Amino acid sequence: MHACRWSSAALALTLAAAHALAQDQAPFKHMAADAHPSFAVAAIKLHDPTSSRQGFSSNADRVNIRNESVAAMIVFAYSLNKEQVLKAPAWATDEPYDIEGKADAEGQPNLRQEQEMVQKLLADRFQLKFHIEKRELSVYAVRIAKGGPKLSPAANPNGILDQTGNGGGNVQTIKYSDCSMADFAFGEQFFFDRPVVDQTGLAGKFDFTIRYTVDESRTSDDPNAPPGIFTAVQEQLGLKFESTKAPADVYVIDHIERPSAN
Repeated sequence: MHACRWSSAALALTLAAAHALAQDQAPFKHMAADAHPSFAVAAIKLHDPTSSRQGFSSNADRVNIRNESVAAMIVFAYSLNKEQVLKAPAWATDEPYDIEGKADAEGQPNLRQEQEMVQKLLADRFQLKFHIEKRELSVYAVRIAKGGPKLSPAANPNGILDQTGNGGGNVQTIKYSDCSMADFAFGEQFFFDRPVVDQTGLAGKFDFTIRYTVDESRTSDDPNAPPGIFTAVQEQLGLKFESTKAPADVYVIDHIERPSAN
């Protein structure tokens, strides 16, 4: 399964990690909102096949990436879907890496700061260079469903986006706090086969929870098992995913190298 990092099965299996940056349960201090962190140090090595850990996680100023391809790091760093990354060499999609690093600023980075750290790491250690083109792509548009949205305004609208996953196997529960619709669309990128764009027209931030079955084709003995993501979004959030075409940025890889030595 790890031979192809773009397989839908692999993405589904890592759904919780892809949706949410796992955070330690101990109290932590947030990094200053105006900080632009880099990795002070980062150890990069090919993934240990004996480890089952996978995804992007942070604990205070420690940021870890486990069992992720370089192409998946690009997707995370630039809020993309895999279909928006073009001309990546085979090794960049097939070879999974483990990265353990420390930020050069105090406190736990928010999502945007972690993305910025990964962007800088890709440029520095993988020598990533790319250019952006605009193309018409098949996308899923997030729109308001009949009956209107079922979202609560964020209890702390000036807070920092938080997405936490809970559950395992074929059922996932994702709790969103201080989440804009653009943030929600970004979170969905990780397991759809096309880009997701926000067309709700909803401004501001929201708190909400969604519970769904990852793979509806797998039989379940639980009569209370939740529906798949499409139905769950409509029933629980009052939103819907609609297939359409829309202009979208694509990132065309001009140059990339295997990582420099630690």
